[in-house]
Amino acid sequence: MSGVLFIVGLGPGAPGHITDDARVALSQASDLLGYGLYVARARALGASPKAVSHETDNREELDRARHALDLAAQGRCPVVVSGGDAGVFGMASAVFEAVAQGPFSWRGLDIRVIPGVTAVLAVSARLGAPLGGDFCVISLSDNLKPWEVVARRLSLAAQAGLVIALYNPRSLARPDQLDKAFDVLRDVLPAETPVIFARAIGRENEHVLGVPLSEARGEAADMSTLVLVGCAQTRQIERPGLSPWLYTLRRIP
Repeated sequence: MSGVLFIVGLGPGAPGHITDDARVALSQASDLLGYGLYVARARALGASPKAVSHETDNREELDRARHALDLAAQGRCPVVVSGGDAGVFGMASAVFEAVAQGPFSWRGLDIRVIPGVTAVLAVSARLGAPLGGDFCVISLSDNLKPWEVVARRLSLAAQAGLVIALYNPRSLARPDQLDKAFDVLRDVLPAETPVIFARAIGRENEHVLGVPLSEARGEAADMSTLVLVGCAQTRQIERPGLSPWLYTLRRIP
């Protein structure tokens, strides 16, 4: 007998940004598995008080996924939680990688991925409509891929004229990589290209800073920040005494 394994995206942090389906899955949880911050957030968002917590480090994602699959195979209802959307740099990929590498019986489990509002969508809504044209999301973390791959993708995305959203921009272990990313982008993009540092959108400590690419510095970001880099079609609407709106044209003249 097997249970149901839910993989849930909790949204970017604001209580209103979690979906109804995610709340239902949390209410059914026998076990909560994830990074400690996300497990705590899941409880605050209505997870079953009877659910057993299994908190692990962010570098233990495959072990966490295997644990959840074992629990589901035992007939329990584990919920694996991620911030934002679990399929965007989240736990969904780790779970299916574990399934591909694990016992054949795991392929018959009932695994349900519940979508969430990812950070780039929350940031876009806060700023106006900067994702109105083509865009991409790139993680600056080199834990799972070489920095050379990250740099090449940044350069090609900039050359292609895409708005670029940078996840995992800067951490204590990677204090210089965001500045290296800006150096890559400066080789391609005009100095006046808008760069937005959007931290903790939807939460009490929300902070938004906009600067031209020529003035962008890595020290303005941490792991709670999403960095958005505009393109040639990105426009800004100034508002006296208020934050400007940012939008990207859907058409290319």
